[in-house]
Amino acid sequence: MTRRSLLKSLLSYLGLAALFTFLYPAYKFLSPANIFAKKKPFTIKKTEIPEGEAKDVIVNSNPVIIINSPSQGFIALSRVCTHLGCLVDYDKSRSRLVCPCHAAQFDIDGKVISGPAPRPLTRFALTTEGDSVIIS
Repeated sequence: MTRRSLLKSLLSYLGLAALFTFLYPAYKFLSPANIFAKKKPFTIKKTEIPEGEAKDVIVNSNPVIIINSPSQGFIALSRVCTHLGCLVDYDKSRSRLVCPCHAAQFDIDGKVISGPAPRPLTRFALTTEGDSVIIS
């Protein structure tokens, strides 16, 4: 083996090692995380939400609004507007959910009334047991 071929091989191996030194962290950063959080049911007392009122809560990292409707009882909807992801607010006087970003409006069932939202708000499964409301 000549000195030239030895240096050529050595530089090739060092170059490969340097390349992997940068590629592996980039791969780990860009690959999706394998996090599987166990979803837990969210419980709230019925007395915390008077009739006709709403309460904002976080359920398994999702912003949710719970509405105590006089006609329909308890309803749980996602607060994330389906247009661009802004958080909707409850307008008690009109019984509507309104997006502050682009004025999309939803009824208390989550259906689009007006505005640029392409689809209704996500509805969460909700059960009542005794004096508690449970969102799963």
